[in-house]
Amino acid sequence: MTLKDVAARAGISVATASRAFQRPELVGALTREKVLAAADELGYAPNRSARALITGRAGVYGVIVPDLENPFFPAVLKGAQARAHQLGSQLLITDAGEVPEGELPLVRTLAAQVDGIVLCSSRMDEDSLREAATMTRLSLVNRVSPVLPGVFADPAPGIPAAVRHLHRMGHRRIGYVGGPSISRSDAARRTVIERICTESGLEWTDIGAYPPSVDGGRSGAEAVLLTDVTAVLVYNDVMALALMERLRGFGVDVPGDLSVVGWDDIEFSALVTPGLSTVRVPRYDMGAEAVDLLHERGAAPGDGALPVAGRARIGLPTEFVPRGSTAKVASRQ
Repeated sequence: MTLKDVAARAGISVATASRAFQRPELVGALTREKVLAAADELGYAPNRSARALITGRAGVYGVIVPDLENPFFPAVLKGAQARAHQLGSQLLITDAGEVPEGELPLVRTLAAQVDGIVLCSSRMDEDSLREAATMTRLSLVNRVSPVLPGVFADPAPGIPAAVRHLHRMGHRRIGYVGGPSISRSDAARRTVIERICTESGLEWTDIGAYPPSVDGGRSGAEAVLLTDVTAVLVYNDVMALALMERLRGFGVDVPGDLSVVGWDDIEFSALVTPGLSTVRVPRYDMGAEAVDLLHERGAAPGDGALPVAGRARIGLPTEFVPRGSTAKVASRQ
């Protein structure tokens, strides 16, 4: 099936049919609809390689994630994919393997094949980000940079709501089981936790930095046992669920002896017993917004990374979701 067949079915010239696909702003809405309807009836799809030669665009966006096994990312990818499809593009997804120094080589590899790249939870330093931005358009997910557009989960109001919930439950000594020390989102959460605990007259204990994985959660559980905290906030739900499992192995009841709050609200968090109280992150929306930013505002390759403001940096609100992993201190003393 060729473009000539589509043009014949729509009753227009081949040149007009080509413009309907390549430069839709140059044809009327009715003509565009006729062409799309004819293409759909005939099962025709424009050749991407040919379109790239004509328009200079590949019709593909790249996405780099640190770990495809992390259940945080599927919803992000779904949102990114849905928005890319609405824009007539596809996604090319790759995994950095939780190796920050592996991200820049992946950008180099993908840059020639895509119209831009979404970097999810990137841990590259700012100099590396600037270098990456000279190769292709970039937008960030779960990362704030002074030089690139991006979307992130705003710790407020989610964390303050979680801390106030624990305060109402009678908790006065709260711990934080953190993620990687190089994680900028982790640093942002620590800042909010410290501020809200200080404002509420609560003690808070920095229990340490751990890998954002099951093993990290289990190691965090062992560290929690060396403190006198009655509740902990955890870097992500995967770690929180692993922490709860390890604590049960030590004979610690959740929430009878310790209340636990996660971050992300992955699907498994509502399915365990007790259900995990957590801070819900709008992951789907983050993916969609990141593709929008890439499409609308990304710095063009060769321009370098430039300071951004306004809609180029989007903080989406988080929400505390209470479940069975938190309880009143008075009920167990």
